[in-house]
Amino acid sequence: MPLSTELLAEQLQIADALLVGRQNMFEPQDLPGRYGRVVKALDQALIACQCEAVVGGGWAVWRHGYLGRVTQDIDIALPSNRIDDFLHTAAVSGFDVLNTPTGNWPKLLHRETGIEVDILPEGGRPGTAKHPAPTTISHPQVMGATPGMLTYISLPALIELKLAAGRLRDEADVVELIRENPDSVEEIAAHLAAVHPDYGRRFAELVERSEE
Repeated sequence: MPLSTELLAEQLQIADALLVGRQNMFEPQDLPGRYGRVVKALDQALIACQCEAVVGGGWAVWRHGYLGRVTQDIDIALPSNRIDDFLHTAAVSGFDVLNTPTGNWPKLLHRETGIEVDILPEGGRPGTAKHPAPTTISHPQVMGATPGMLTYISLPALIELKLAAGRLRDEADVVELIRENPDSVEEIAAHLAAVHPDYGRRFAELVERSEE
């Protein structure tokens, strides 16, 4: 969306709403403004196709304590065997299915708000072509999904995906999440060690960085 005074004013209003309501905004449905409307539209599609999903990305980082991290889109993880049904349902529920290059993950555009929704498919491999992740995306149920409505991804699963992506921005998010959730470090470390040893080693390095 092009930068404009209207967009900046809206972002300031959303930031104020997030700051004021932080203690009560426990679910994606509580997000203010356009984002809350998109979540509710996604819920309708999930109910219609009897599918579960979790919110990852920047909004999940915000929910788990890094209040400075907001984003312009919404990332959701879906089961691989429900993606086609979900996309078909979303297309008649206020979304456009965007054309993406072959091999890229699906994207939606919410027609009313202009907000994009990025689909993280179960079995998809994060990372880049040169540096693919050693693991793939888990089923949403493993990451905290509830049938029929969007929920936030669990903190250990969120950090797993951040490490799998391997970008500097994602590692910076992990450092901030460690700082905001010191009591969860042992639980996260145990989860990552069970998923892949590379994640456990990298997480330990970022824990050290967070203490510097």
